[in-house]
Amino acid sequence: MMFEISVTTRFSAAHHLVGYPGSCAGVHGHNWQVEVFVIGEELDQTGILVDFRALKEAVNGTIAEFDHQDLNTLTAFQGGNPTSENVARYLYNRLSSALNTERIRIARVAVSETPESRAVYWA
Repeated sequence: MMFEISVTTRFSAAHHLVGYPGSCAGVHGHNWQVEVFVIGEELDQTGILVDFRALKEAVNGTIAEFDHQDLNTLTAFQGGNPTSENVARYLYNRLSSALNTERIRIARVAVSETPESRAVYWA
């Protein structure tokens, strides 16, 4: 038996895609949406997998470095473009390091630049 919970939050940031053959090569902004999924087999003594509030605080603390920034200028993306895919991978790795235990783990992270498109990363 496996349980999965998720929280969704948002941040606003600019970026541009170096080497992209289109309008996304110019600096532009998005209201990004991030959804983080946590899985585990055992509930705690109160019957929950992870406190939604605690999970959302952890996610918000991690994305705070992105909010109202130009993602291209951040150390996290100096090795590549801050695409939705790379943002999802970065958040997955950071949150996994911070939150994974023997009882729970980050299952996947979904990042959307627009309501119509999203990238999902899991390992």
